[in-house]
Amino acid sequence: MSPATGPAWDPQRYLAYADERGRPFLDLVGRVDAPDPRVVVDLGCGPGNLTSLLSDRWPGAVVTGVDSSADMITAASDRSRTGRLAFHRSDLRDWLSTANPGEVDVLVTNATLQWVPGHLELMPALVRAIAPGGWLAFQVPGNFDEPSHTLRAELADEPPYAEHTHGIADPRSHDAATYLRALQGLGCTVDAWETTYLHVLHGPDPVFTWVSGTGARPTLQALPADLRERFEDEFKRRLRVAYADEGRGVVLPFRRIFVVARTGS
Repeated sequence: MSPATGPAWDPQRYLAYADERGRPFLDLVGRVDAPDPRVVVDLGCGPGNLTSLLSDRWPGAVVTGVDSSADMITAASDRSRTGRLAFHRSDLRDWLSTANPGEVDVLVTNATLQWVPGHLELMPALVRAIAPGGWLAFQVPGNFDEPSHTLRAELADEPPYAEHTHGIADPRSHDAATYLRALQGLGCTVDAWETTYLHVLHGPDPVFTWVSGTGARPTLQALPADLRERFEDEFKRRLRVAYADEGRGVVLPFRRIFVVARTGS
């Protein structure tokens, strides 16, 4: 999910590696042992391809996908199912401020919280929205020290780009233990873990294609068109050095942090 005032998001670019992006979602939701929830919410639903899987898993539930990007919600709305699956546009913080306490049986937020500054402080509000005995499940990237991010940040700090990229959205996350302790302090039973996926990517400049749909997009959107092309060319060059293709695809290590918490009954 994008911040309410963030860059424009491209559903098609985001879906370029839909299978690889979807695997952590499946690993996350697979640990949610909710037999028959009535209300399921996906905060930061993006183009809705993964939200629809929640409707498939819990056919008796009303499933709602929420995202702050108009483009994402437009793409997701094609997947709506009358009475069962719907999408609407809202910023995550705004949604939390209006959610009825205890209304949601399963609250999922996948690769979203890293875009929300200070999101650890939102844990009480997230838990408050969940029914007694309900479930909170979220996943965030933990790869911000990898070249895919550090090279982008280093280049963005160089002239002539720095004057345009100062203060852009910068995704961040905590380690699994930090989330676990925060949610235990709120009375939840918590399962937290991390996994590093080794994605094998093919095609021209595949790591750039990956990050340009997510972590690098705010930087690219902040640049004027002429500088953006120069930036992209140099960024691709640096990524090719960091992620060499030896003829069998480029290996992109991607660490992700998972948390599944059950509220007290």
